[in-house]
Amino acid sequence: MPEQLVPRAVVLGGSLAGLLAANVLSEVYPEVLVVDRDELAGVEGPRRGVPHGRHAHGLVARGQQILEQQFPGLLADMEVAGIRPGDFSGNIRWYFNGMRLSPAQTGLLSVPCTRPVIERVVRSRVQKVGGIRFLEQHDIIGLETTPDAGRVTGVRVQPRNRNADVEVLHADLVIDTTGRGSRTPVWLEELGYSRPTEDKVAVNLAYTTRHFRVPRDPFGSDIAVIAAATPSHPRGAFYYRLPGDDGRVELSLTGVLGDHPPTDPEGFLDFVRSLPVPEIYESVREAEPIDDAVMFRFPASVRRRYERLTRFPRGLLVIGDAVCSFNPVYAQGMAVAAIESRILAEQLRKGPVPEPREFFREIARQIDSPWDFAATADLGYAGVKGDRTPKVRMINAYVARLQRAAVHDPSLTEALMRVAGLIDEPTALLRPDRILRTLRHSRARGSRASAPAPLHAARD
Repeated sequence: MPEQLVPRAVVLGGSLAGLLAANVLSEVYPEVLVVDRDELAGVEGPRRGVPHGRHAHGLVARGQQILEQQFPGLLADMEVAGIRPGDFSGNIRWYFNGMRLSPAQTGLLSVPCTRPVIERVVRSRVQKVGGIRFLEQHDIIGLETTPDAGRVTGVRVQPRNRNADVEVLHADLVIDTTGRGSRTPVWLEELGYSRPTEDKVAVNLAYTTRHFRVPRDPFGSDIAVIAAATPSHPRGAFYYRLPGDDGRVELSLTGVLGDHPPTDPEGFLDFVRSLPVPEIYESVREAEPIDDAVMFRFPASVRRRYERLTRFPRGLLVIGDAVCSFNPVYAQGMAVAAIESRILAEQLRKGPVPEPREFFREIARQIDSPWDFAATADLGYAGVKGDRTPKVRMINAYVARLQRAAVHDPSLTEALMRVAGLIDEPTALLRPDRILRTLRHSRARGSRASAPAPLHAARD
């Protein structure tokens, strides 16, 4: 690699967070280099570096809005690729606690899709941006710094052909978007800095996904059927149509605290049958499987508290899952990465090398709400370890009642979806009118609002 001649930014990782960061950086840097260990160009299927890429993904409303702002017309590109966006509530059949929420037209778009497709669509846009280049199939070895380690000056990489020499990529700014496996905490320690402290919520979650070809369309005008996992019904499912008109569907099952959906055909279908949403089982029980089921394990949500560090080298930033990795059932990760890219853009307007502590404080403010939302919900499961303050217990009890009330009140469904879509803060659910509606419906419906027994229990 030739010596750096113009200002350069290097992005570590070519997943969605890396692509968004590269696009933002291109507005300031004449050269942006994206480094990834995988092959990227022309790849349409799952990548080794994205182990969760074989499972259901969704881009919630806030993320969709930001991506459309960064890449005008991206939604049309997605539709050309076969992705079918729809209203976050009006076109999705949401089930909580075994009951379907009353549909509401929210005006917010959701994009259910496979991870490889959305990455490919966004990557094709980024590849057209002048000054952005991709360095594929390279391992990231470590950072280059000034002698006093006060500033990062580049990164050492090595082609995956181990016979090749290590190269140094000089850079004015390095951004780590390498996800949960980020080596930045280790690098900091090696350079004499403190590692960030970590908050963890251990959920012991697993996704198991299989694709089918169904003889009859189970969706109609809807784009997905989602059985949301809750403490009373901890098994969940994400079921949606794949691009094309050939009847192919994707079904991702979720189970927490070790109750993992099996990968063998019989066990997989038994798990589907146990869901409190019979329509999913009825759709796939006689469908044609087109692949084997695969599992992805997610042991814990992890938040690295970079904003609490008192020292950090200049010329290095960290975003995406490398900072905060959310329980994927809440579909927050891609949207939060999009939000962080906007903060990066704001910081770059102040100067080409953002001050790290200020940057981390700003993204921490944006992470707080989705992190608290997910962590509080996860603490509703008795087996999840954590501090259940009176506030956490109160919120979980109230949200469970609100979910039951939303079965009968579309305005409460809309309120839930605006929070889940990262449009409104969770405190919006505590507006007086929503509290009154929740109390009125839950009192009026009484036993009719209680969750039915799981399907497998009724049949055994």
